[in-house]
Amino acid sequence: MPLIDALQTRVILLDIEGTTTPVEFVYQTLFPYASRKLESFLQENSQHEVIQSLIQDLRAQHDVDERDGLKPPVWVDHPHEERLRSSVAFSRWLIIRDSKCRPLKSLQGKIWQQGFASGELHGEVFPDVPIAFKRWRRQNRLICIYSSGSVLAQQDLFRTTASGDLTSYISAFFDTSVGAKTEGESYKKIADSFKHAPHQFLFISDAVKEIEAAQSAGMQALLCNRDSRAPLPTTERVIRSFDSVLADS
Repeated sequence: MPLIDALQTRVILLDIEGTTTPVEFVYQTLFPYASRKLESFLQENSQHEVIQSLIQDLRAQHDVDERDGLKPPVWVDHPHEERLRSSVAFSRWLIIRDSKCRPLKSLQGKIWQQGFASGELHGEVFPDVPIAFKRWRRQNRLICIYSSGSVLAQQDLFRTTASGDLTSYISAFFDTSVGAKTEGESYKKIADSFKHAPHQFLFISDAVKEIEAAQSAGMQALLCNRDSRAPLPTTERVIRSFDSVLADS
């Protein structure tokens, strides 16, 4: 187990995809579900102010991507039906590209919320996650989540796992409204929202660039590589599971 300062660590900040939750669940369950439901969801909810605002934000993102030469699907604003079709086509294009843009993540979160509420979707976490949550809370450490998925989607995922509702263990959820996960400033903002200094945080993620960003903000960090077949990087502090992270002495 790589060395971390257990005495100093008061907050564990966790990524989701590939860290608490299998990557396959995100790409083979959540993304396809949102893509399938996009058209019916927008048709049923397009008169709601929040959805209208999201569509406007998608339109603005479309203009940005077009200016950047990314060649998104053609967007037609009129009539209303064509605007909805354009929203669907562009959103699906963004999903395929694994875009982290906020209007898409908000829209996905609202679609997933319906799926979790209806029982069509259930959150998935690795078996060691609930055990670690219980251990860390018993040690009086705070647990927080930082993911590119919306806060709403994060809460629904952890609320509906096979191990039950895990949200009671989690003190705070953060999404990209605080900034990109590859920027050190985002982690400074998260630290500033607590009474703890950055060095009292332990960030765990499967993404090297995110680890580097957290470290640049003064946080401790561990790279989580769940794939036992993959060779471990030699330049990073790496774990395979949460089993040995801040284990009871």
